[in-house]
Amino acid sequence: MSSQIHYLPMTPGLFSILVFLLAGLILLIQFRILRYAYMRLGVGPGVALLLLVGSLIGSYFNIPVAVLPGTPIRSGEIVDFFGMRYVVPMVVQWPGTVLAVNVGGAVIPTLMSIYLVARYQLWFKAMLAIIVIAFFIHASATPVRGIGIAVPVFVPVVVTAILAFILSREYAPPLAYIGGSMGTLIGADLLNLDKISGLGAPIASIGGAGTFDGIFLTGILAVLLAGIATPSRMRPTG
Repeated sequence: MSSQIHYLPMTPGLFSILVFLLAGLILLIQFRILRYAYMRLGVGPGVALLLLVGSLIGSYFNIPVAVLPGTPIRSGEIVDFFGMRYVVPMVVQWPGTVLAVNVGGAVIPTLMSIYLVARYQLWFKAMLAIIVIAFFIHASATPVRGIGIAVPVFVPVVVTAILAFILSREYAPPLAYIGGSMGTLIGADLLNLDKISGLGAPIASIGGAGTFDGIFLTGILAVLLAGIATPSRMRPTG
């Protein structure tokens, strides 16, 4: 089981595109072009780089938390959804559907969101952002046999950026990250746990296949979008 629980959340080709995007972002950070955007989030370029690299590498690792009984498993396939191609991992004699937590798509965004909420004391606005975005994401989430729950990749980014502007121009960047990451996790994955056992997926990864790309792009694009029209400095409170 340990050799099969870890796998890329999408096809190697699409994952390579994300790696290429990350490489370009690393160069931009080194040239200080993205320094502005991530200082709006409240972290320096070094921490920003660590978050991006950790999220991408961490997307390969899933932490199993439970085994759900389910229908016959589909494996070793490629599933197309909204132009994205996701990998159904190859398994043999798998005991039902393994419910797992993805490191790059769930653990890291959750820890970062908690840090941002505490640093800027965004308890009410962060909760409101998460609830609203989770509602929109849940409405657009689609159960996909063999994969789990998938969402259109740019929906979290667009909804997050708009809502962050509405809630607070000053704190739009951290609200964008918190709302986009946690709203996607809750709306797409946690609110659809009851549907997972009937999808014939060998592994249902919270924050993994079907939602990782949306969360990863949210962490990059929503901060940039929300940082366009916000004040130059955010003030930690407390």
